[in-house]
Amino acid sequence: MCERKTDYAFEMACSNIRYGAGVTKEIGMDLQNMGARNVCLMTDRTLSQLPPVGVVLDSLTKHGVEYKIYEDVRVEPTDKSFKAAIDFAKQGHFDVYVAVGGGSVIDTCKAANLYASHPEAEFLDFVNAPIGKGKPITASLKPLIAVPTTAGTGSETTGVAIFDFENLKAKTGIANRALKPTLGMVDPLHTLHMPSRVAANSGFDVLCHALESFTALPYNLRSPCPSNPINRPAYQGSNPISDVWARHALKIVAKYLKRAVRDAGDVEARSSMHLASVFAGIGFGNAGVHLCHGMSYPIAGNVKTHRARGYNVEHPIVPHGLSVVLTSPAVFAFTANMCPERHLEAAQILGTDVSNIKKDDAGRVLADTLRSILYDLEVEDGLFAIGYTKEDIPSLVKGTIPQERVTKLSPRAHTEEDLTALFAASMKLY
Repeated sequence: MCERKTDYAFEMACSNIRYGAGVTKEIGMDLQNMGARNVCLMTDRTLSQLPPVGVVLDSLTKHGVEYKIYEDVRVEPTDKSFKAAIDFAKQGHFDVYVAVGGGSVIDTCKAANLYASHPEAEFLDFVNAPIGKGKPITASLKPLIAVPTTAGTGSETTGVAIFDFENLKAKTGIANRALKPTLGMVDPLHTLHMPSRVAANSGFDVLCHALESFTALPYNLRSPCPSNPINRPAYQGSNPISDVWARHALKIVAKYLKRAVRDAGDVEARSSMHLASVFAGIGFGNAGVHLCHGMSYPIAGNVKTHRARGYNVEHPIVPHGLSVVLTSPAVFAFTANMCPERHLEAAQILGTDVSNIKKDDAGRVLADTLRSILYDLEVEDGLFAIGYTKEDIPSLVKGTIPQERVTKLSPRAHTEEDLTALFAASMKLY
């Protein structure tokens, strides 16, 4: 039993990672080595026609691995699309799962594996409280190999699966260490197929993962202290190990993000951003994220007509990385007074000279640094530019309030009025 109000320990968990150009060709041998007899391969319709899936299928065929393919994953998945994948998994009685795609595919595959392993569970049993019941995961899941094709979500390293809960018009998710893939196969050749805007938006996700985990409430200030280690959350607050990964991810973003967006053929930049995604994933997968992500879920969930550039989908969409980064200048201006040194260090890593900056100006300086990066990469000018108006702010605030799993890790406590002001400040960026 924990006698304290706040936690006193943190736990590091992440998937095994294998990195190398062309490493995907090994997947058939891995499945053979596991004794896999019936593999579920999940992807989406666009990717199913592209080389990453082709390489995986060739390797499975070459090594005589039996598989069934599910290619109906929705980009920015919903509770409905998760349930369709879960039904497929339950009917298939699979012994290993393979996810080839971005965060949407990997998260969908995690959920399918989870509920197929707990056939008696209701959908909301494992969904994060207060939206779902947030129950602990007790049965063993099947092995899952993740082959990320974008350089952003870090989903190949984490025990988190995010979806749009359509009734609430907000994203939520399932967060538990048991969900993390057995192996993340990080093959930088796959990132060469990303359109420029996908590279930008997934890169912004890396940037915010690193910034939010680095500035999150420290683990030993997070409450409550768990009465049993099974109840210690996956997102625990900033800690000395996550800090190392977050700092390093920021350094790579500073050096390579703009190059990766501007030139799809820049193998060094695209490969480096793929690794940065892994590094930031290990960091935030244990420290957590806070306000940018908490506020992003209703921004994505309430989308009206915005059609994101560079995305081949039929439905209106605010890509995850874009929904996260649009509030970042306002958020870090707001949180800076709780840990100004960290905000200044982040601004410095991202290329700003902070040698003569006072601590009181840390928030302004980091916000200006972020604005400058977004402007250089031609990001839409705030929430207004993606279809929101001041009249939408109450519904955006309402969609943020249930995101306690992440918002309570903000280093600065906040009220509904604070959230209202942050959304208002994010309507226009430049």
